[in-house]
Amino acid sequence: MKLIKRFNKQFDEVVNIIHKARFNAIKSVNTELVKLYWSIGEYISGKIASAEWGDAVVDQLADYIQTNHPEFKGFNRRGLYRMRQFYETYRRDKIVSPLVTQISWTNHLLILSKTKTQGEKEFYIRLAIGEGYSKRELERQINSGYYERAMISSKKAPALMTQTHKDITAVFKDTYILDFLNLPESHSEKELQKSIVSNLKDFIIEFGKDFAFIGQEYRIQVGNNDYFIDLLFFHRGLKCLVMVELKIDDFKPEYLGKMNFYLEALDRDVRKEEENPSVGIILCKSKDDEVVEYALSRHLSPTLVAEYKTKLIPKKILQRKLRELFLLEEEVER
Repeated sequence: MKLIKRFNKQFDEVVNIIHKARFNAIKSVNTELVKLYWSIGEYISGKIASAEWGDAVVDQLADYIQTNHPEFKGFNRRGLYRMRQFYETYRRDKIVSPLVTQISWTNHLLILSKTKTQGEKEFYIRLAIGEGYSKRELERQINSGYYERAMISSKKAPALMTQTHKDITAVFKDTYILDFLNLPESHSEKELQKSIVSNLKDFIIEFGKDFAFIGQEYRIQVGNNDYFIDLLFFHRGLKCLVMVELKIDDFKPEYLGKMNFYLEALDRDVRKEEENPSVGIILCKSKDDEVVEYALSRHLSPTLVAEYKTKLIPKKILQRKLRELFLLEEEVER
């Protein structure tokens, strides 16, 4: 049968309805599955708390299910322990417990096994919900110390940025891990830019899924001259253009003059009336925080200075850096 092209758009609408229904069905199954594991965890926890059961009885329960109901997968000793741990971890947390059905059981297992504090667990649950992370994506962010990097960034955001964009600290980080670029230690800005565009999916996962890529070497014209922005994005949540300038060396204060010029050009000639003021990120290979603080103290444009690393930073280093910031904050408050 010959397909009539004029119906293609309508056919696509039907396909979209199917996709949406399948997604909702999977989501519903996941919700019920997590509820089931919560209920089993609650039951086992209650039995142990009342001293009616001991760990040996839980082992017997696992054997009983596997022997009499082999079709029930995942209810071995390890699985039942995880269900109990899941329930006991969140049962008294009135903020997190309503959120637990919104991510997959696989992601819950990752968070339970790879995080320590309740605050860290809540952070990754909310992150997984907001970004719709798969297991691989969530695991990468946990391994890269996303929580520590986000907390460090929230304490370093310039006051101007938080005034013009209230949610800015939840969007940008002080350090970005670009290990997926597979760049050599010595590389050019062109190589960095080309590799980012070639690995755009992973770059967006690291930066955040609310970023929409507009273009590389984005041309703006001022007077009779052409200028080119390394990377230009639009952030759906902040409702603004975000330009990224790439630097393969240490941050220098003079970079801000160029950034200020580009942001002014974007806001005058590219930004739409309903959009918020544009934001700039200077992404450097390294930076001295004191130099950055001095440089930004009188800078009037909404600009962030971040650094990128081509290899994972050991989480212990990030955790130590975060503790130092907390201690410094406590000293200032005294």
